[in-house]
Amino acid sequence: MRTRFRPDRQLTARMVFTMFLLGLVYVAFVAALIVLIKSVFVVVLIAGGLLAAQYWFSDRIALYAMRAKVVTPEEEPRLHGVIDRLCATADMPKPRVAVADTDLPNAFATGRNTRRAVVCVTTGLLRRLDTAELEGVLAHELSHVAHRDVVVMTVASFLGVLAGLVARFAFYSGLFGGRGRRDGNDNNAYLVVLLVMVVSVVVYAVSFLLVRALSRYRELAADRSGAMLTGRPSALASALTKVSGEMARIPTRDLRTAEAFNAFFFAPALGSRASLSTLLSTHPTLQRRLDQLAAISTELGGPAPNP
Repeated sequence: MRTRFRPDRQLTARMVFTMFLLGLVYVAFVAALIVLIKSVFVVVLIAGGLLAAQYWFSDRIALYAMRAKVVTPEEEPRLHGVIDRLCATADMPKPRVAVADTDLPNAFATGRNTRRAVVCVTTGLLRRLDTAELEGVLAHELSHVAHRDVVVMTVASFLGVLAGLVARFAFYSGLFGGRGRRDGNDNNAYLVVLLVMVVSVVVYAVSFLLVRALSRYRELAADRSGAMLTGRPSALASALTKVSGEMARIPTRDLRTAEAFNAFFFAPALGSRASLSTLLSTHPTLQRRLDQLAAISTELGGPAPNP
């Protein structure tokens, strides 16, 4: 799909490289599963079934988890109006539009392709941002759809989910699968379970780091593309500053509930006391994003953002 969003070859290269590495890890992990379950059919059924479910139903899963619903232009005329203008400017198909009824100020895009894409915003975001700021956030999210990094993130995050499930399965099967037995076969079985647990933990750690590295870059790429599309980096900078500041006022319980979506959110659902290292974070620092927007503003010949 060709749009007026600027092509980002660095983002494309990073996505290809990340998927290549994850593919190698995935092959090794499936081999470990075959050793554990001793059935190629069952392994393919489990791994392939979970991957297909996450790929085909990622949009429905995300909307259900956030308790969001698709809205019509009559229900949300302001939101639809902004997206209509941005899609016309970007020359791209309009995605479905959804709203999540939560005070958490945020937005995300999901879907396996442009036809199944959904852009979701929260009521908390709609209440806090003016139209220019909302336009900046939505341009950011539409950039994710146009560059297809939403699909890549959905598939990339799957490996970590699968590794976590297998690690739990191996742990509980080892804990409850053979009490009271002392023969050599059971000792061998415990050794296999232990090895699979170790492999699962390593796979989870590798996929965790690779996905977060890609996530940080794709957020910078979306900021850049969104600001270039609207021509108003200062509005996006203002939205970033406002949303990040408002996160500190959200109850910790609500932030923890939304943590699973951090890699997809416009801004991470983290409180003021959060202190994640750069290596583990899903997003670049706020200052890094603001500095980039200031540079874009200078490039466009406008005043530097001063949110």
